[in-house]
Amino acid sequence: MRESAHKGRGKTDSTERVGKYNMKESGYKNYDELPLFLNAATVAKALGISSSSGYELMHEPDFPVLKIGSRLVVPKEKFVEWVLQHTQGGAD
Repeated sequence: MRESAHKGRGKTDSTERVGKYNMKESGYKNYDELPLFLNAATVAKALGISSSSGYELMHEPDFPVLKIGSRLVVPKEKFVEWVLQHTQGGAD
């Protein structure tokens, strides 16, 4: 794990290299903290991935996205189900 300082803000953020991805620490401690609908940035923050990776994930065929006009959101319950299904020990 490494600590990186954000310029001018004095904040640190923990990142860990997992395979070919730099994983950030999730900004949420439990599912109750998530909003009812998640956008790409919120998905990324919850999973501890980059914003661009969150955006790419929302365009995956099996990801539970709801399209409202040109906006893509994920209902909180469907996001939690997706995470459980795609983690070790989840249903296939």
